[in-house]
Amino acid sequence: MTLPPGKVEGTRVYTGRVVSLDVDTVRFPDGSTGALEMIRHSGASAVVPLLSTGNGEPQVLLIRQYRYAADGYLYEIPAGRLDAGEAPEACAHRELQEETGYRAARMTPLFTMYTTPGFTDERIHLFMADGLTPGAWAREADEFLELVPTPLSEALAMVGRGVIQDAKTALALLYTVQYVLPAGLAGGGGVSPK
Repeated sequence: MTLPPGKVEGTRVYTGRVVSLDVDTVRFPDGSTGALEMIRHSGASAVVPLLSTGNGEPQVLLIRQYRYAADGYLYEIPAGRLDAGEAPEACAHRELQEETGYRAARMTPLFTMYTTPGFTDERIHLFMADGLTPGAWAREADEFLELVPTPLSEALAMVGRGVIQDAKTALALLYTVQYVLPAGLAGGGGVSPK
């Protein structure tokens, strides 16, 4: 009888505020085993916030945020870690408000993605928000960001030019335009996902 692939045993090496590091012994599909370092993460939610402009093309409320790991600023959509026991949609609402000050009347689930499954179990739950109303933000001490309302067509062009380098942002914008918005809005395909 062949045993299924998966974790055989593991050792927690480090526990931090954002991530933990495990060294796991893993059984591979061919039955062999090996050690893998795995970054464990609670998961996150990210939001494509769309502002109505009255001219037919929405603006996406991007943020320009300092990221130490990127050695500078990145254009992103609002996002953040799930609190213990928090539902992904509740996290999306909370992060949108904390980072931008806006509240959403509607939060539409898009899909869930793995960020880098070669070494982390982090999953980001992507949403689209509309019916936005402004309010007060409540950023964390290590969040240095500015709001950058951008026409959706320009945000897509920023993806194409490599200006938007954050993977969750690029993927969420492309997905929103291709599968969620009606055809014609910023080149949206209006095609239903499979």
